[in-house]
Order: sequence, then structure tokens, then C-alpha cells
Amino acid sequence: MRLPAPLLSLRVSSYAAPSGRLRYPASIARACFVCCALLLTACSTLPPATSLDRPVSHALAAPQTTPLGQSLAPLEAAHPGQSGFRLLTDGTAALQMRIALARAATKTLDLQYYIAAQDTTGRLLLAAALHAADRGVRVRMLVDDLNFDDSRQLMAGLATHPSIEVRVFNPFGSTHESVFARTEDLFTRIDRFSHRMHNKAMIADDEVAIVGGRNLGDEYFSASPTLQFRDLDVLAAGPIVDDVSTSFDTFWNSAGAYPLATLDRHRYTTNDLNTVREMLRAHWRAQASAVDAKPHDAEPLASRIAHDRLGLVWADASLSADSPRKATAPQAPYQSPPMHGLAEQLRGADHEVLILSPYFVPHDAGLHLLRELTQRGVRVAVLTNSMASTDTIAVQAGYSPYRVPLLKSGVELYEYEPLQREHSRYFAGSSSRASLHAKAYVIDRRILVIGSLNFDPRSAHLNTEIALFIDSAPLAGEVAQLIEHAMSPSVSYRVQLATPAETARLRALGSPVSGLTWTGDEPSPNGPYLRTWSLDPEAGFVRNALTGLFLMLPVDSQL
Repeated sequence: MRLPAPLLSLRVSSYAAPSGRLRYPASIARACFVCCALLLTACSTLPPATSLDRPVSHALAAPQTTPLGQSLAPLEAAHPGQSGFRLLTDGTAALQMRIALARAATKTLDLQYYIAAQDTTGRLLLAAALHAADRGVRVRMLVDDLNFDDSRQLMAGLATHPSIEVRVFNPFGSTHESVFARTEDLFTRIDRFSHRMHNKAMIADDEVAIVGGRNLGDEYFSASPTLQFRDLDVLAAGPIVDDVSTSFDTFWNSAGAYPLATLDRHRYTTNDLNTVREMLRAHWRAQASAVDAKPHDAEPLASRIAHDRLGLVWADASLSADSPRKATAPQAPYQSPPMHGLAEQLRGADHEVLILSPYFVPHDAGLHLLRELTQRGVRVAVLTNSMASTDTIAVQAGYSPYRVPLLKSGVELYEYEPLQREHSRYFAGSSSRASLHAKAYVIDRRILVIGSLNFDPRSAHLNTEIALFIDSAPLAGEVAQLIEHAMSPSVSYRVQLATPAETARLRALGSPVSGLTWTGDEPSPNGPYLRTWSLDPEAGFVRNALTGLFLMLPVDSQL
């Protein structure tokens, strides 16, 4: 998911007058009048969360005394100043590791997510968090407001637990239960609506964390029958986790993090918690095995770490995160630390840059940066979504005008196919529709940047983001191999400039001319063969039409 859903659901309706001008029926005129009235009647705003009766809390003061801390101590001593990392490339494994992390927590468990769905895997993770709270673990859950409404009732029931606190970040409509009221908030508070908390992190005992691109939902964990997001996380352990916790605390105690109880008029009781507990227990019994959520290794996570069986790669690393004020009190000019850090790493490349960004909208600044690299002889290769695979057509409209300039600058472009036909643990393996969602950058096969950061203006100016900068040839090389595999013809289309001969042939046939070609494997009874397309493959009329519509709308700054 990328743009705020209500923004993407806007539709344009009109009647064409003979003169070519647009004529609107009376009903639409009345609707416009109502909208104007709403805009003139600004809704009441919430006071800063810091003015509410809200406890200030922080990460665990002495994490080294926990089982996780004790298991990591010898490894940290053997790698002074470094942190341990393990890539989570497979959706099912990423789900299992989150369950293992919740089980390993003995003191604190913190979750910060842009989306926390209450679908099959979402409820399984909430069940794991509740089980931790029942053991006495302090659980803090911070969720962005945009996609929170569907989970509000379940989360409110959990929040009655003495060891669980739920906060909602930057609410624009959580105080309203009706769709009409939330829509009114959209129009009257667009400044707050368009700035979201895009961070994704899960932290146990301030010792082990998961950071990356995955939200909490079936499509991120290979559990959706219709859509599979190909994503990437990293398990982090050691000193770097303290920085992840510091970022979490900054958001948790910020003026934009509201206790759920202040946003929900209904008062939940212990009976509600008991109902939620029984529901989640029943859900676990019915669904955990079905989606392979139980960790395959029954050995506790702390024990696996202590016996060096987790496969951690130790390396120098740093964390960069936006301030919550980027979303709640935006001021120009603002320089996003994660985006600025990424740009500096890219500028320092010597021979190769690999970019994995599902929502890739370079704008002129990004185009200029990448052009500077190719002019120095640096290979720049970008993998993003195709028009057929993207889950957000508006972003495709923002990206597509830059394809020709990028290719003329010497950048290699690859676009992810919507149907993956081969079996792989990485970015292929399901016959359901696939969409790229991972965000990773590899510089000279030595520096890996991974987190929630897309290469687009929304990540730079609107959303808050978090990113790990890891100096490790083994980890960077592993992600580079993953990206190279995903750029192969069986997984992605190679986009290139059309030759003069190809353009002339299309014009002679009266076919549309895009100036581009796409090549990729096409299945056949005798095996796959390399096919070339002259328009976006497998996109269909509706996606092409919507892309054209968004190209005409003034939403470029929101992409």
C-alpha cells in the first residue's frame, strides 16, 4: 500500500458539452456546494497528545539482564561495536521470526507499523503479543491512523490489558465512527492526512529487532490467496537495536501518538478483553498451522543465539530515522535523514548501484543524481513494479514519464511481472498476483541500505521513514544476488528504448508508439521464449486508463 486510500478512490465524473467544455449535472453542483461548506467549517482538532494524561515510557533500562541480552553478550564481546544481522527474504519465515521474537520477549515488546491488519496473520501476531502480555511482558503498539479503523475494536479490547498500551499516530479521523465524518476530516485536515508514519519495526527486550518493508497483513507473509507482496526484512541484534528503540520511544512519546482510549468513545471492559482473548486463542488453534506460522525450530530464540545457530552476520551499522514532527508539524525546508543518508551513499558509489524500490518516482533531483553516477561509469540498475504488478496506479503515473530520460541517461530499468511462474524462496514462487514491496539499496556490493524508504518524494517529504545502513559485503552481496535474480527475464521485464526500426514498424502498422520496449519470458508448451512488447505488458485497458487519468491530475507532490 502506498498512497492514502481515500485519495486513490477519488473519481472524476462529467458530461461533455457540444463545445467541448465540461457540463456538470445539478446533483454534482449541489455536492460541490456541500464540500465547500465542509471546507469552511473546519472540524475540531485534537490537542497535542503530550497534553493528555498519558504516561511517558522508554525502552528497557538494563536489557543485558534478559535471556536475549545474556545470550548476545559473548557474541557482542567477540565483535566489539558491531551488530548482528540476518536477512528475512521469505514471507513465511518472516512471520515465524516475528512469532519467535514475541515468544522470546521477557520484559518488553514494542511494535510500530504503518498497517496492522486484523486478517489471518495479523490476528496471529496479535495473539502472540497478548500471550507475551499475559506472561507479564510490557507491550506497546503504535499504529498509523490511516489504515487503523478496521482494527480499532480489536485493538481497543487488547488495550484493556494492564500490560498492553495501544497508541494511534497522527489521527485524522479516528475520533469519528461514520464514513462521512472521516471524509470530512480528509478535506478539512488534508495537511495532516497526507503525512503518515511509514516506519516498520518490532523490538523484543531492546536486544533484538526486525526492521524492513513488511507491514502486518496476509499479503506480506505469503498467506494471501490473491496477492503476494515480495518483501524484505532484516533481523538485527546487538547495539544497533538501542537506536531502533530510541526511534520508537521518540514516536511513542511524541505529540502525535494518542492513546487509543482518547479516540474511541466506547468504554471497553475486562469482559471485552476476555472475549478478545478467547477469539484470538481459537483463531490460533484454527489458523496457525494453516499458514505455517509456528516457528519450525522449537528451540527458544535466546538459546539459538547463544549457540550461534541463528546465522547472524556481524557488521558495522547505523540507523537513520525521521522525526515524528515531519508528519505532525511539517516545516520547510526539511531534510529527511534517511533520504539524505541514502543520497550520500549513492553519490559515493565507485562502480555499481542496485535500487530495489516498488514505488520509484525519481523526480528531477533523483534523475540528476542517477545521471551523475552513470556519467562517472557507475552501473545503475533499478527494479520497480510494472504497471501490471503495482498496487498503486497513481505511483505508476508518477514514475512512467521518467522512464525515457532514465534510459537515455544510461540507467538500467527492470519492472516486476505480475505473475510469478517459477518456484523460488525470493521474489518468485506463486501463481497468484505478485507485487514488489521490498525497499533495499546496494552500493558497490558492500553497503546495504534497508528499511521502509522508497526512492520517491513521499519518502523524502511526507512520510516518516526508518532505514538501516549496514557495511557488510556478505549481506550486501546476498541482497545483490537476490536483486539480480529478480531482474532475470523469468521474473521481470527489461525496459529499453525502442530502436528507430521498431518505432518505424509500429507507425507503419498504425500501432501506438511508446518509445519503449519490454522483454521477458513468455510461457509456451515447448518452454518459455523471450518476447518483446511495445506497450506495458499485461496491464490491460483499465490500468492504462487510470494511469492516464492520474497523469492529468495535480497529485505529483503526493507520490
